[in-house]
Amino acid sequence: DVPQFDSDEAQQAHMGEWFEFTQKIVESGEMISGEPLQGIDTATTVSVRDGEAIVTDGPFAETKEVLGGFYMVDVDSLDRAQQLAAELPTAKYGRNEVRPLMDMPG
Repeated sequence: DVPQFDSDEAQQAHMGEWFEFTQKIVESGEMISGEPLQGIDTATTVSVRDGEAIVTDGPFAETKEVLGGFYMVDVDSLDRAQQLAAELPTAKYGRNEVRPLMDMPG
């Protein structure tokens, strides 16, 4: 469940947790990039059928869990990536997915 804030101060405190985490991994040199994403109400889904692009409003999957943003980090191990994921504010009320980048030839 996404947290509901009963005041602007509570929401600002929550955002402070995100800024603090981001600053930590910037200073450690582990952050490569990351961005928050707008809500699913802004999503469009694109597919191609019979050579024609079909654009529909909304996310690809009907789900309660959505991608809210991402961090790309350069760490020495999967264990470290999982440790960082456990430090994200969303770990307290949701789930954080950890995936390595795919190695591409060339």
